[in-house]
Amino acid sequence: MKKIFWITMSILCALGAPVANVRARSHATPTPAPVPSKSARLIVQRAPNFGTDLSIRLWVDGKKVADIPRNQHYGGVLAAERHSVTALALPNTQSRRPTSMLLSMKPDKVYIFTAMWEGDRLILRPSDYYTPTTRANR
Repeated sequence: MKKIFWITMSILCALGAPVANVRARSHATPTPAPVPSKSARLIVQRAPNFGTDLSIRLWVDGKKVADIPRNQHYGGVLAAERHSVTALALPNTQSRRPTSMLLSMKPDKVYIFTAMWEGDRLILRPSDYYTPTTRANR
């Protein structure tokens, strides 16, 4: 049995598979994969009064990463470099333009933003705190 495990591990390593995930499955208590070096974490949460029937569509570097409904947030690990972050409230019944910003991320830092309304405009305001919610499905 041990030999099969090591052969499987060798094949996975040769293919570039994340070994940390394979090991986590072999234990009773899974552990999260380590955050790659030279990366940063991005969290986008919703203000409590954002709107019960609204969700937030979030793109990073032009790629859709999440739809964030009520009581959920986006949490992702990104390379520590410059990224474009764009958000749009859905349904977009008033034909609002998406909100975009450039974010220069530094290694090992956590960037928290709260999506909120400023008048009738969606903004992403930097936050010092995170309100725990469920992570949104991608």
